[in-house]
Amino acid sequence: MSEGTVEDAPASGASVAFIFVTILLDTLALGIVIPILPKLIESFVDNDTASAARLFGLFGTTWALMQFFFSPVLGSLSDRFGRRPVVLLSNFGLAADYVLMALAPSLAWLFIGRLISGVTSASISTAFAYIADKTDAEKRAAVFGRIGVAFGAGFILGPALGGLLGGIAPRLPFWAAAGLSFANGLYGLLILPESLPPDRRAPFRWRSANPIGMLPLLRSSRTLAGLQTANFFAQLAHAALPSVFVLYAGYRYGWEAGTVGLTLAFVGICSMVVQGLAIGPVVRRLGERRALLVGLAFGAAGFFIFGAAPSGALFCVGVPVMALWGLSGAATQALMTRCVAPDQQGQLQGATASVQSISQLIGPFLFTLTFAYFIGAQVPLKLPGAPFLLASLLLLTALAIAARTLAGKKDP
Repeated sequence: MSEGTVEDAPASGASVAFIFVTILLDTLALGIVIPILPKLIESFVDNDTASAARLFGLFGTTWALMQFFFSPVLGSLSDRFGRRPVVLLSNFGLAADYVLMALAPSLAWLFIGRLISGVTSASISTAFAYIADKTDAEKRAAVFGRIGVAFGAGFILGPALGGLLGGIAPRLPFWAAAGLSFANGLYGLLILPESLPPDRRAPFRWRSANPIGMLPLLRSSRTLAGLQTANFFAQLAHAALPSVFVLYAGYRYGWEAGTVGLTLAFVGICSMVVQGLAIGPVVRRLGERRALLVGLAFGAAGFFIFGAAPSGALFCVGVPVMALWGLSGAATQALMTRCVAPDQQGQLQGATASVQSISQLIGPFLFTLTFAYFIGAQVPLKLPGAPFLLASLLLLTALAIAARTLAGKKDP
């Protein structure tokens, strides 16, 4: 399909399928490197887990810093030139980045790879803008939920495959991720249609395409501002799992890369079930507002179980509880898309990605340093689950803010 072609039918099954595959391949590529990246960093520091945790936090913060600066730019570019070219550039850029990381001879080169990844990995937020373009407002929560199945499927196959490939060779998962990202770019180049017609595009303005310029949009309504604030605390809590899980599981439960990959696959299965089967019926029954609040409550409970579990088996009990947190994500996205005009959906997704990246700037350091402190030799009380307990408190904060923001409001 040519670059300028735009499908006019809203939320066509083909359009959702295109975005589903895009996100599936993106998350599959990301998931493949999850079990091995912290261990690769650890190998560069003589297998010192505490030092590796601090460095992994730096890597995560650097990635988020790039997202913070470039997400509004890419969101505004997608409002000006369409979603398709942004998705394509992102995918080919990620493929090149994974090749660089596969060849990295030192921590410095691995660090440069994370810088590039932070700039180019914007196709997921642009994909959400694509769905907002193609879907009626009242159906967005359910469609966002179905798209969320791709996240679950990617994280079922990705970490499990990454664990297996990492057992063969430490760099092999990066080559696999590069191949998947390149295949995703080719898929979009050949098949993906544009979703934003020329008459709905907005001029590109530097004053709005930066982290400061996004503030007027986020403050354009009290509801949007409150939801974004709650989203900030929720995303900050979310950083706990990718920041410390691999090192935590190895330290507390003695898990190897294969077990970590299978556990993350279980996380993906539970997430996929919730996103694919539960969100639509739950939102119809409870409404978007209550689904958001219920999801945050389950997330807080899941993190508490993760932090308190004395064994790997009990940790796994928290996985399906945590998966129900997914109810809040689709509801939040749907509620926020109602707060802006059609030609501002890309700006909204870029601004949302920047808010999330602020949390990701703080999160890796917050959780890895918390983990390093509570497993250190001088700490008065060994508490390796402290990062997850902190994440539970942050989700309770998000729940309180969201409840106050939506108090007295009815579902659309």
